Amino acid sequence: MKRREFVAFLGGALSAWPLGALAQQRDHPRRIGVLMGFAETDEVWQTYLRVFRERLRDFGWTDGQNIKFEYRFAGESVERTRQAAAELVGSKPDMLFVTTNPALSALLKETRTIPIVFTWVSESVGSGYVSSLARPGGNVTGFHNFEPEVGGKWLGVLKQIAPQVRRVGFVHVPEIVANVAFIRAADPISKPLGMTVSGLGVREAGDFERVLADFAQDGNGGLIVTPSPLTATKRDVLVGVAEKLKLPTVYPFRFYVESGGLVSYGIDQLETVREAASYVDRILRGANPGRSSRSAANKIQLGSEFKDRQSAWPYGPGIVLVVCRRGD
Repeated sequence: MKRREFVAFLGGALSAWPLGALAQQRDHPRRIGVLMGFAETDEVWQTYLRVFRERLRDFGWTDGQNIKFEYRFAGESVERTRQAAAELVGSKPDMLFVTTNPALSALLKETRTIPIVFTWVSESVGSGYVSSLARPGGNVTGFHNFEPEVGGKWLGVLKQIAPQVRRVGFVHVPEIVANVAFIRAADPISKPLGMTVSGLGVREAGDFERVLADFAQDGNGGLIVTPSPLTATKRDVLVGVAEKLKLPTVYPFRFYVESGGLVSYGIDQLETVREAASYVDRILRGANPGRSSRSAANKIQLGSEFKDRQSAWPYGPGIVLVVCRRGD
């Protein structure tokens, strides 16, 4: 397993940032703008933020004392995401912390100077966020979810759990460059597996039923769900439609399985948010992060919940979690 298939740290850009201003004026709390591409009521992302704050507290940053957060929760709405990005940048924070490709895209349209740390973002080079992994440039650094090649890994998982599947639909938001890259990377892998790949574009939760039902009509189908604010925020709806149509589905993160999904294959998100917090700390202290050693999450999770689905999964009911480390 290639290390950067599940996460890659982009540290080089930090060395070029104007950090002097951050190192000064320590007599007032630092301000971090937080843009989340998820709903404020979603417990998964409240846990995510809690871990982020706890890790910062480990470094001596306490909310309400020497640091203040300004949150925006945009959900899957493109318009809310644009508005939230403009509001946060307009408030002139010391730095920004962001999740999801659409949210990062929106912030970069508003600023090329305020330091940004991202997580839950895929294919940052192909999406135009950074110039390269080795030398990202600009004001952006962070942690990848996936490189495009993970599309082939998802196909392999689907083949294992549902050998009868011949047609694979990638549920994706067409405007997200990384989603399209997953499909392109999976296409040449599909042929040796006896599969064909197609894209199932969705832009709102109301599309799930129509698009998936149309795909299911020809039989022998299975799904791969790509990461996006839409598929994550509306995961209960998506999982319910896939189950109703009896479509074996591979999801990108474990929280889909916790919502009733069949199987997931993706990074340990809490590990990456802890690492992201460590780099937020370094930037706020005015150190030169470009001299810091590289760091990356080193495990990927395969999680499953089966209940009474033995027909789709041959190993019986229950919950399974397999953690694979680098080199596995």
